[in-house]
Amino acid sequence: MKKTTLFKRHKELNAKIVDFAGYLMPISYSSVNEEHIHVRNEVGIFDVSHMGEIEISGKNSFNLVQYLCTNDISKLSIGKAQYNCMTNELGGIIDDLIVYRLDIEKFLLVVNASNISKDWDWIILQNKEFNSNVVNISDTISLISIQGPKAESLCQKHTDQDLHSLKNYSFKIASFGGCNDIIISKTGYTGSGGYELYIPNNKVTQIWDTLFLDKKIDLKPIGLAARDTLRIEMGFCLYGNDINEKTTPIEASLKWITKVETGFIGSENIKNQIQLGCRKKLIGFKLIEKSIPRNGYEIFNSYNKLIGKVTSGTYSPTLKEGIGLAYIKSDVDIKTIYVKIRNNLKKAEIVKTPFI
Repeated sequence: MKKTTLFKRHKELNAKIVDFAGYLMPISYSSVNEEHIHVRNEVGIFDVSHMGEIEISGKNSFNLVQYLCTNDISKLSIGKAQYNCMTNELGGIIDDLIVYRLDIEKFLLVVNASNISKDWDWIILQNKEFNSNVVNISDTISLISIQGPKAESLCQKHTDQDLHSLKNYSFKIASFGGCNDIIISKTGYTGSGGYELYIPNNKVTQIWDTLFLDKKIDLKPIGLAARDTLRIEMGFCLYGNDINEKTTPIEASLKWITKVETGFIGSENIKNQIQLGCRKKLIGFKLIEKSIPRNGYEIFNSYNKLIGKVTSGTYSPTLKEGIGLAYIKSDVDIKTIYVKIRNNLKKAEIVKTPFI
C-alpha cells in the first residue's frame, strides 16, 4: 500500500485510515456529518495527494491533448484550467480529469488515483502519432485542498497573490507558506469554494503545519468520506460510481464538456448519440420517504418495473434527507420513482442538480 507524504500527520490526528485506490488514506477524523458541515460553514483541509499528475509538453502537445480530451483545449489560455473527459473509441469514459495550461506548449493533466496507470498507458499509446514529451510526476507532487467559505481568509495570509481576483478554473504559480513555485488553483469539488495547492513532496508538511498555526480560523482536517457527501450534494460525478468506460459523457449529463467538432477519440460515436439519443441518462433524486440510498440500489417506476440503478447516494447533512444520482432508461419521462431499500420501495422525486 502506498502512503502520502502527510500520512504521519493523519496518524497523529487519529484519522480512520482505509485503503483507497491503492493508498492508505484518511476516511474521517471525527464524524462524517461534523466534517461535512464544517466545510460548508467554516474551512477544511483535505489531503488528496493520491491523485495523479501527468505533464505533456512539446510542439505537438496541444494536438495530443486536444485529441485525448472531449473539451475544446483551444479555449484554454495560460493560467486557466478545464474540466474534461478522456474517451475510448466507442465514446466510453476512460477518466474524468482537469487540464491545466501551464504554458503555450505545456499542459498538466490531473487524473483520478485509481486510473493513473490506465491513463498513462492510454496517453503513451496515442502519443505515438504526436511524439510529445509525456512525464508522470504523480509520485513527486502532493496535493492539498482547502475548502469552505473561510478558505480565502486563511490562504490569503500565506501568499502575496490576490486570491480574491482568482476566478473559477484559474490558477497562479506563486509562493505559498514560504515555498516557491506552488500551483494555487481554484477548481473545487465541494461546492463551498476554496483552493487546491500542488506542492513538491518535500514542502507539503511545512505548508500543512503552517496553515494550522492560525488559531483565529477554525481549520479542521477532513477525510474522504465527507468529500464524497459534499460532492454528491453538488451532483458531481465520481469515477467508478457514476462514470466509467461503459458510459459516455452524453449519458452522464456532461455534454457541456463534449465538443465533437474537435475530433477527439470517440467523437463520431458520441456525435451519433447526440443525434439519435441514448439508452440511459444520469439523474438526481431526493427521497420523499425517510431512508438512505446507496450505490447499486434498484429503481422502479409506479408499475413496479425496473428502470435503473443508483450510482451514488447518501444522507445529505445540509438538507437532512436522502439524495442520490442514478442512471435510468432514457425513455422514462416521470418525476416520481421508487428506490428499493432492504426490500422496501421508497418514494423519491427526480430533481435537478446541484441539490443545494
